[in-house]
Amino acid sequence: MGLRIAVIGVSYLGAVHAVGLASWGHQVIGLDIDPAKVDSLNQGRATIAEPGLESALRRQLDSGRLRFTTDYAEIADFAEVHFIAVGTPAAADGSADLSQLDAVVERLAPLLRRPCLIVGKSTVPVGSAADLRRRFRQLAPAGDGVELAWNPEFLRESQALADTLAPDRLVWGVESEAASAQLRQVYAQPIADGVPVIESDLATAEIVKVAANAFLATKVSFINALSQLCQATGADVVKVANALGRDPRIGRAFLDAGPGFGGGCLPKDVAALAHRADQLGVPQLAELARSVLAVNQSQRDWVGQLALVCLGGAATGKAVAILGASFKPGTDDTRDSPALSVATRLAEAGAEVRVYDPAARLNRAGLIQTDTLEQALDGADLVCHLTEWPQFAQLDPTRLTGPRRRVLLDARLKLDRRAWEEAGWTVIQPGRPWPAGPPAGA
Repeated sequence: MGLRIAVIGVSYLGAVHAVGLASWGHQVIGLDIDPAKVDSLNQGRATIAEPGLESALRRQLDSGRLRFTTDYAEIADFAEVHFIAVGTPAAADGSADLSQLDAVVERLAPLLRRPCLIVGKSTVPVGSAADLRRRFRQLAPAGDGVELAWNPEFLRESQALADTLAPDRLVWGVESEAASAQLRQVYAQPIADGVPVIESDLATAEIVKVAANAFLATKVSFINALSQLCQATGADVVKVANALGRDPRIGRAFLDAGPGFGGGCLPKDVAALAHRADQLGVPQLAELARSVLAVNQSQRDWVGQLALVCLGGAATGKAVAILGASFKPGTDDTRDSPALSVATRLAEAGAEVRVYDPAARLNRAGLIQTDTLEQALDGADLVCHLTEWPQFAQLDPTRLTGPRRRVLLDARLKLDRRAWEEAGWTVIQPGRPWPAGPPAGA
């Protein structure tokens, strides 16, 4: 018999988590303050682009185990376990904005009249969980009957449903055996499948998520900084990465050079780590985190400069085709997208910039979104590959007759350079040797 569970906040993380919980046999209500989002989900229409999510959503709605509401009183009366999955975006000073978490406490706590478990999934600065526990107990009629745990998520956009149903680890911070036992009920299916459980205190669980994202961001920034060194010396960053990846202490994952990382998690989490480290008197960690962000920004600027070099040093009157707008393939998410950063730089330099993406929709002045790849390529003086959608890797360069100049900047280093060069293209890949020596200005 499944548990009665509420998921508060059903945007990216919450919607996927609610579907996963229902698929494990629990009775689930997802709550959001946006009535349009709730109506869409109740009708089986996913509000995010995530492979497999919409069909899984419809199956769980049809099973009767999943529904969505805007009513806090409904979930307070219903649920034994409340997961909080609201956003914690970056504030202007780099800290995490916890206002959505604060709103959940203010709305939900006064309605909790019987014991329950509150489980945070949002990414927060260390120390936030202890403060939330105190406030819930102060405001809830159930008082100390309200327990709090922290259970960070490790989802990858475009693979979020698979990561939910088959995680590589489960991490939670708890303060009692009862809370741990209840979480083991929640995750009974993946635990039975052999997924390891790492149990800790609240602070450790909070740090694990931020540390994981910061470490991944550090690997990306490191290989990107090396790509600039390789470009300056004629070395090959791909071969450097392959050699590093053979070292079992390092591993090959996240050693792909490119225009940098983006999205809604890594940039804000690294910034929040720096801010919190400063607050807690750990300046060395804060400095490291800020350096990672600085390298990430410099990489975007550098790729933009390489594009200008490919245009002969001037963009005015030139047409540029941008392949990709989302921050990674498999999603329509353009938050802090490196592709759009480079595209915007070229538009500001005077180029006519046409962007094609299989899923993402643009709302950015100065950029022209095209409905087809052919429209983006028509008359282009430069083609920039900035998001590694598999469709782009499958292109036949011999058939691309639209561009005015056959010059490709493969900023993701994922296209078959030899095939493109044999088709008559000049191919520049950041961090790899120039095809015939660097042009002037490189």
